Amino acid sequence: MSRELLWFGIVGVSAMLVHLGSVALVLVPLGLPPLLANIVGFLLAFQVSHLGHHRFTFSAADAPVARSRRRFFLVALSSFLVNEALYALLLHFTELDYRVALAIVLVAVAALTFVSARQWAFAGEEQV
Repeated sequence: MSRELLWFGIVGVSAMLVHLGSVALVLVPLGLPPLLANIVGFLLAFQVSHLGHHRFTFSAADAPVARSRRRFFLVALSSFLVNEALYALLLHFTELDYRVALAIVLVAVAALTFVSARQWAFAGEEQV
């Protein structure tokens, strides 16, 4: 499990850099509106995230690529929506500083994403 957590972090940071870099350094400077650029950045980062998690993080699971791709897209999209909802709730109903609230949400959603990816999206045939 510690190997998986290490790779989960490495792949996650790599995907985040692709997302941020594509939006901030390429897409918006080329004239794409930020919200549309964010969607494109998410889709590009998803490619990195799925490939990295399939090859490195959960490689021992032997999950079929097409199935894990569909499932992990649902996990990633759901994680994004949960992130936004929890962040909005914490900002609205607590006195937490926005940075503290975001840190709490990011840790909680990362844990949820890891478990969902491990137990469902990248589950091997025997775990389905």
